[in-house]
Amino acid sequence: MSTVSDNSPERIPAAFPGRRWLLPSALIEQLDPRPGPGSPGGRLRRPRRTARDWIVDFSCFLIAVVIGLLAAEQLENEPGLSHGLQVADQLIGALACAAVWLRRRWPVGLAAAMLPLGFVSVTSGGATLVALFTLAVHRPFRYVAWVAGVQIALQPLYYWLRPDPELPYLGSLVFGTLLTAAVVGWGMLARSKRQLMLSLRDRARRAETEARLRAEQAQRLAREAIAREMHDVLAHRLTLLSVHAGALEFRPDAPREEVVRAAGVIRESAHEALQDLREIIGVLRSAESDDAGGRPQPTLAALDALVTESREAGMKVTLAGRVDDPAAVPASVGRTAYRIAQEALTNARKHAPGTEVTVSVGGAPGDGLAISVRNAPADGEVPHVPGSGQGLIGLTERAALTGGTLEHGATPEGGFEVRARLPWG
Repeated sequence: MSTVSDNSPERIPAAFPGRRWLLPSALIEQLDPRPGPGSPGGRLRRPRRTARDWIVDFSCFLIAVVIGLLAAEQLENEPGLSHGLQVADQLIGALACAAVWLRRRWPVGLAAAMLPLGFVSVTSGGATLVALFTLAVHRPFRYVAWVAGVQIALQPLYYWLRPDPELPYLGSLVFGTLLTAAVVGWGMLARSKRQLMLSLRDRARRAETEARLRAEQAQRLAREAIAREMHDVLAHRLTLLSVHAGALEFRPDAPREEVVRAAGVIRESAHEALQDLREIIGVLRSAESDDAGGRPQPTLAALDALVTESREAGMKVTLAGRVDDPAAVPASVGRTAYRIAQEALTNARKHAPGTEVTVSVGGAPGDGLAISVRNAPADGEVPHVPGSGQGLIGLTERAALTGGTLEHGATPEGGFEVRARLPWG
């Protein structure tokens, strides 16, 4: 089973600080990989034994030695075994017990080497069991199945060549098979607990990564909402500037009163645009935005002021319908309706200058809020405006976020109409 995913040499905070000595070094290596000092390419260093490892390794060595001593006492009772073979058996058993200290570095090689040693030496039986247990703990089941299968398959021949004087042949086979299965099961149980801990650690890291990604996504969505707000607000202000600046450019002989009024609208629109831009940049710079600290957001009640401002800019705007109580409209729905009307008026000013625009609003609680902005066909050919259509896409998304719909298209008379229906519970 694969463990924690990142193989980069980046240092990871220590896992289980203060209790590392209670965990196996192999588990700590997988939970908390750290590159060794001076290792080329950031290669991970070999894990050092913890206090628990030393205790377990000494216990395994002691078990192998005790089992070997018990088996050595039975060598004298084995018929047909010379003194030289007894000494050789004990010497092989001692070497096998000493090899137990290498079980963490080469679990597969040690278990495979113990198969022939256990077959010719009775005193190495304890070391063989320890090597098989180590293999079941540190390696996948396919390695354990091969080694344990070979060991069980050799037991009938082993007990036939070297029968146990205290047990019958069939009893020896059953006992040896059960002992091998118990050692393998114990090792697999220990391995499953380690894999469970690794999977929980991996799941926790994935949860942290997903939480970070969700936070980044929320931040991105918030920035996109701010960008849409910037487009809606600044496009309206800047088109007013463009209209009045164009009037001053093409009519230098206009009366002084009109020049003063146009200059005042330009100054006021520039001031409002700078104020809106300053607030939006402030939100982008701040780590924690506070809506209460900025200017109040427009609602449906501000639609009259929007129409009046457009009329002052020279547009022919008619407000055909009204809502009896604009304050009763939910803030999010009213703000969306206001932005739809603002963007539609801006588009009419850019693409059909000088035409008559009709704004219709109606609805009631339970029936929804309907808003429509229709303009007549433009007189003459209007030059193409770069970026056309982006505002309508943003309005469609804004309406969908509130649970409503937005449609737009040409009218039978050749004009253009934007229609939206928003929920009003």
